[in-house]
Amino acid sequence: MASRPDKKHIITSRVEHPAVRAVCRLLQTRGYRLTELPVDALGQLDLKQLEEAITEDTALVTIMYANNETGVVFPVDQIARIVHAKDCLFHCDAVQAVGKLPIDLQQTEIDLLSISGHKLHGPKGIGVLYVRRGTPLTPFMVGGHQESGRRAGTENVAGIVAIGQACELAQTYMAEENSRVRRLRDKLETGLLKHCLDARVNGDTAHRLPNTTNISFEFVEGEAILLLMDSLGIAASSGSACTSGSLEPSHVLRAMGVPFTAVHGSIRFSLSRYTTEEEVDFVIREMPPIIQRLREISMFSAGKNSAPQAPYERKPQLDPIR
Repeated sequence: MASRPDKKHIITSRVEHPAVRAVCRLLQTRGYRLTELPVDALGQLDLKQLEEAITEDTALVTIMYANNETGVVFPVDQIARIVHAKDCLFHCDAVQAVGKLPIDLQQTEIDLLSISGHKLHGPKGIGVLYVRRGTPLTPFMVGGHQESGRRAGTENVAGIVAIGQACELAQTYMAEENSRVRRLRDKLETGLLKHCLDARVNGDTAHRLPNTTNISFEFVEGEAILLLMDSLGIAASSGSACTSGSLEPSHVLRAMGVPFTAVHGSIRFSLSRYTTEEEVDFVIREMPPIIQRLREISMFSAGKNSAPQAPYERKPQLDPIR
């Protein structure tokens, strides 16, 4: 933003990650105007609205590659072309997409793209900001000449090597892993929708990441679901994992117009290369009794019954989904 001091307008979407939303709202307090674009019921943007929102005062458009709660993938290459046609900069939060979708930075007009190591099995605390050649960038940390003067401070060499290796492995095995993980994700969805009544998948199922599903179990509270899941060793989240300590309902699902009773019962399942068939079967088996138990005591349920008979007999607990 410092490289374009005469421009005071930022455009983003209503479904961005809390890390991006917080920065945008901080800039609002410093005199910037903020436009948050709406999404439709599938969680997708209207690109015509984006084009119309850009003005001569727009400094930056920041829109994610894929949503962290629903897995919905945005048409970022089209977005980049629209933004560049208006002489603006485009930043893309690709944290969720890297390692799961092929990203060719030589074939895109994205100016700034950020990723995080821990989302592709690298270490926590290391990330990458890609800066397209020729993109103006004012350092936010000064005092040294590291990283060509873009960020002062001694480099985290071990972290850099580790995230580089993680990216190489992700690229090498992406097609194979995506196929396997997508099959497990679809099996999980099919099983839960079949055996838990009043369950729905949130988001654009035709354009999403292969590892993510967001399912609402209506008439129950997501936090209560998570507590019972955790007691069985099942790891999932309600809303963004980075704000899972908050009791606020998902801003993403609210922006999509998901009904109140479904927003509060939404659970995000994220699968990975380490997820096994046995773990998916375990979740399919254990979720229906959890939902039924909670609906029996829920103030929202109004006598709703959760599910037909569970698909399997109970068996000893398996390792949790990672």
